[in-house]
Amino acid sequence: MTLKEQIAEEIQRLGPIPFARYMELCLYAPDLGYYSRKREQFGKAGDFYTSSDVHAVFGRLLARQFDEMWRAMGAPPSIEIVELGPGRGLFAQDVLDWTSKKFWDFHDALTYRMVESSAGLCDRLRQRFAERIAKGQVAIYATMDELPPAPEHSIIFANEFFDALPLEVLAACGEMRVGYDDGRFVETFVPPSLEALEYLDRYGVHPGEGERIEARLLDQHYMVQIGSRLHAGFVVLIDYGYTREELLAGRSTDTLRAFRQHAVSGNPYEAPGEQDITAHVNFTALREIGQTAGLDHLALLSQAQFLMGIGEPNQFADAFEEAGIAQERTKVAMQLKHLIMPGEMGEAFQVLVMRKGVPKDKAARLSGIAFARDL
Repeated sequence: MTLKEQIAEEIQRLGPIPFARYMELCLYAPDLGYYSRKREQFGKAGDFYTSSDVHAVFGRLLARQFDEMWRAMGAPPSIEIVELGPGRGLFAQDVLDWTSKKFWDFHDALTYRMVESSAGLCDRLRQRFAERIAKGQVAIYATMDELPPAPEHSIIFANEFFDALPLEVLAACGEMRVGYDDGRFVETFVPPSLEALEYLDRYGVHPGEGERIEARLLDQHYMVQIGSRLHAGFVVLIDYGYTREELLAGRSTDTLRAFRQHAVSGNPYEAPGEQDITAHVNFTALREIGQTAGLDHLALLSQAQFLMGIGEPNQFADAFEEAGIAQERTKVAMQLKHLIMPGEMGEAFQVLVMRKGVPKDKAARLSGIAFARDL
């Protein structure tokens, strides 16, 4: 049975389903969902790039920032990094390799935990990190609920995790449901749920005629889990998204997109399981829900500002250290430009930094937030 047939069967059995359920099946259905299939999703051979696909400097700069965070906590003898949605593990590998080379004390104190819901990706992660898993330095889990009790000090990190969480879609005529008729998926609408309306009241805007707005209800669950897990430490969330202020200004409505072979489509019903489905993240919601879960807001800034703050003090030596000849340095410079320049990933992605149990005066000295405007 194909994934389309599986979804159609569920609709015929239960009636039109919430869009979040449709998106969940498209992305995470066992063996058939986009992130569950045994195929390459990342990089040149896949459908999209992440910052770690561009150059190892992304992980190296974050390794430098994580070391600073550890020192802001008083350099405790043990600390965990929890990465949500690690994919192939390129970022984790870059962080672990660079800390072992440059930040030995931090590396010795570190346990790296990855939370990955895709069974196929978990298998790849276990192969990539087999030696470190055997040493107890790396561990892999399918959900946050499986994590062991949190240590006293933690850093929780997610890069392009929230954008792929299932969500609901609302229009002026109601909340979307996905039906199936005459061999194709069709959209119908029902009165919106109280939860979706409360989400829009607090963090978004209500859709006008002809508009669609995403209600990212599952994001709330993860932010509560993150806030509950953290005793003392930091949260770093990187994604493309918007704030409520930008929504009020008339920007960022209907951001739902599908990606396949590096091409963007507005049709999430084409080729279920064979294309990624994402939508922009509501950073106002992440920040405010995090605050209700016990986290303190530290900064919201662009990826360009964040990486420039980390890299400027040593002129991005983390990027160029292994580039010997001029041709290699030119290539690295172009890759770095892609990560930090306006019009590239540097402005498309935002970074939300939160803290808990770390004095604000120490947290505010982190190099990554040196260019933040909302400290």
